[in-house]
Amino acid sequence: MDEVILVNEKDEETGTMEKLEAHLQGKLHRAFSIFLINNKGEWLLQKRANSKYHSAGLWTNACCSHPLPGEDIYPAALRRLNEEMGITCHFKHAFSFIYKTRFDNDLTEHEYDHVFTGVFEGDPVINKDEVSAWRYLSVKKIQYELAADTASFSYWFQIALPRVLTFLYG
Repeated sequence: MDEVILVNEKDEETGTMEKLEAHLQGKLHRAFSIFLINNKGEWLLQKRANSKYHSAGLWTNACCSHPLPGEDIYPAALRRLNEEMGITCHFKHAFSFIYKTRFDNDLTEHEYDHVFTGVFEGDPVINKDEVSAWRYLSVKKIQYELAADTASFSYWFQIALPRVLTFLYG
């Protein structure tokens, strides 16, 4: 049974809760999102597996997940990137933000999201339990696809993308 770390709006730990229960109750919890770009300026996207309990089958950034209780954010991000995408690389903390959204299945994502950025060259080796597909896209192509069909992308990706672009490019 996976647990998440509950936090307040200053990212101070307030406890833990079973992951699904935290999403049912809409509790604020710690999370991370990793954005990887290759040397051509293309962004690595993953398509979430259809078995995911929310945002299944949607395109999103290279990796997004939650640290386990007692686990620091950076090692957790390294671990999950390797588990989901078969990637080991360095990345840096860019910024953090809080968002909240309710899904059609009565789950609520309420996260204190730590966003990381890094460079990765090569092809991931995806874990099919977590990821159904991957691709590299230019920022222009991502923006075009988002404008044409926002429903194909995760909610947090749509919120984080403009912030990541500002962080990286000003």
